[in-house]
Amino acid sequence: MGKILTIMGGTAAVVLGVSGLVSWWWSFVELFKGAVPCFLIMGGLIALFAGISELKDELSSKKEEKKA
Repeated sequence: MGKILTIMGGTAAVVLGVSGLVSWWWSFVELFKGAVPCFLIMGGLIALFAGISELKDELSSKKEEKKA
């Protein structure tokens, strides 16, 4: 019985989501246009910090090789 309720609930959520997307398409587009730059900034910061961390690890491993 639980699986059937899950399938029915999922189907209802998909139908409501698609109808909402169709009804509020331009609002969705405006939200998406506003969110894309934020995601790009966050992704760029994550890449920047990952690169700096990798560079620090590489430098510390070279220092350890020189000691040994």
